Amino acid sequence: MTDDVVVLRYGHRPGRDDRMTTHVGLTARALGADRVVLPDNAGQSAETIRDITDRFGGPFAVELRDDQRAYTRNWEGTVVHLTMYGERVQDVETDIRADSVDVDAPLLVVVGGEKVPFDFYEEADYNVGVTNQPHSEVAGLAVFLDRLFEGAELEREWEDADRVVLPQATGKKVVDPAEAAAEAGERGEDDDGGD
Repeated sequence: MTDDVVVLRYGHRPGRDDRMTTHVGLTARALGADRVVLPDNAGQSAETIRDITDRFGGPFAVELRDDQRAYTRNWEGTVVHLTMYGERVQDVETDIRADSVDVDAPLLVVVGGEKVPFDFYEEADYNVGVTNQPHSEVAGLAVFLDRLFEGAELEREWEDADRVVLPQATGKKVVDPAEAAAEAGERGEDDDGGD
């Protein structure tokens, strides 16, 4: 698969969209995208995403650009625009996967943060809706990426992490990678030796 599944966050209103823009980037990272492109006025969100990537692993890149319309227009690959007005994700996900993931073509996923100009609708190869109902763009992105990767992104292994979250039924456990590897080894020995 290509290393180019890119999420472009169109528009950012400082002070109002900081948290949502950050969450678009974190969702892109956690659910399989390789990079997020943010508006050039979203520097604080970019720094937060980079910090999380440094601590919890990558690879994942963050880019700030002031030419988002041109960036989309000049994209050499498939462009998917997530919008509540688009075709149902369940009706087009196989076609999108065939157009991009299965043939190693770069995929750009456009997620609006403010009113998206009609150009984006016209230039997109797919305008895709997740439920065709008003809801969070973060939720739409998460569902779209999960369907795109067919759940494989949930098994991703992270490189160069300083911290690793160990899944727990209750409580929170965050350890360094060496401790996580040791605990995984202990669980593997128990699984192999017990019955």
